[in-house]
Amino acid sequence: MKFKFLSLNLWHGRFIERCAEFLAEQDADIVILQEVHNGTGPELPSHLRSLEVLQQKLNYPFYDHAAAVLFNDPQGKVSSGNAVLSKFKITRRDHQFMQEGFNDDYRDSPQFWPVYPRVLQYVELETEAGPVNVFNLHGVWDLDGDSYSERRRGMADKVIKAIAGKPNVLLGGDTNAKASNRAIKQIEEHVKSVFGESLQTTFNMRRKDNPGYASAAVDLLFVSPNIKILQKACVDADVSDHLPVMAELEIN
Repeated sequence: MKFKFLSLNLWHGRFIERCAEFLAEQDADIVILQEVHNGTGPELPSHLRSLEVLQQKLNYPFYDHAAAVLFNDPQGKVSSGNAVLSKFKITRRDHQFMQEGFNDDYRDSPQFWPVYPRVLQYVELETEAGPVNVFNLHGVWDLDGDSYSERRRGMADKVIKAIAGKPNVLLGGDTNAKASNRAIKQIEEHVKSVFGESLQTTFNMRRKDNPGYASAAVDLLFVSPNIKILQKACVDADVSDHLPVMAELEIN
């Protein structure tokens, strides 16, 4: 079975219409997203209804949203977190926090980024190749992408425990850690990295003013050893402050 796997941090839906157009063009079979707002009120602006907008504009019959916070925006309070869009039926779903638990009054400000609750979302998919286990990671934040902090060690331990013993694992997302970080290397002992350390950055530097982001590849993909990597790409698309990463994969 051949399929496409794509990850993108939505940047709180700032460019949700562009994101929808891009995702429609890519037509990936499995999409994992971070910083996804799940508001539903018709009075809310589109960025606070990111998941609803994507559901309306894209052809994904199955989805899951794992809330990390109640996001306090000047235009409304909405559930926000990770999301999976899938062309395959979701048969199981779960999530766990990497650090602080659910925050019911999160306000987006740099001073709060270190304590934003980060989530590892999990769904099991029913496919012709058997169960596919998808893990969508929003990793603990640290401005130093190589820092092997206690929180990052804890993150690696939780990821490794979550994927243990599961077949056909797809793991990806905004890890907030460089591929060279020791925590990421620990994870790589259990799944293979799609990109290794080949990417210079996964940030959209049109939207960043800190030059350090130009050498930070933090949006990563990993797969079980049995899954063949046919193609891979980090796309220079101006749809977020992150760049989309994707891979065409095959399970025999």
